[in-house]
Amino acid sequence: MAEEAIFEFLHSEIVNYTLSKENSKENDLSTLEYIGFTTGYRIIERLTREWPRFKDELDTMKFICTDFWSSIYRKQIDNLRTNHQGVYVLQDNAFRFLTRLSSGSQYLEHAPKFVAFTCGLVRGGLANLGITSTVTAEVQTMPSCKFHIQVNRT
Repeated sequence: MAEEAIFEFLHSEIVNYTLSKENSKENDLSTLEYIGFTTGYRIIERLTREWPRFKDELDTMKFICTDFWSSIYRKQIDNLRTNHQGVYVLQDNAFRFLTRLSSGSQYLEHAPKFVAFTCGLVRGGLANLGITSTVTAEVQTMPSCKFHIQVNRT
């Protein structure tokens, strides 16, 4: 319980720090996303140390939704959808960093700064597993969040 609160406070301070720098633009979330990317890259390194390689992209996404997500947020993703053409949608109905915010529609404009770090976490984890992707988040109603993953195929 205490470690969960510490993680939430640390995340809040990272958001506050990166957005309050003098040369930072109000909506420039690339620093938050990059911090998440490097963190996700390193976490996957530790989580998959003893695992065999995944046989396909869908198995990798299932790992992200179960083991990776559980190790960070103490719960699994609520829903995983795909079109089997490189687009995946991960839905978390009670996203941890949004549950503490009021659910009023006036707070929706603040949601992107609380999900940018996680977009980077997922992108970094996938990058370490050999999948180059673009990860975006969509928040329509609080505290639910959808993460859209577009796999970049070469």
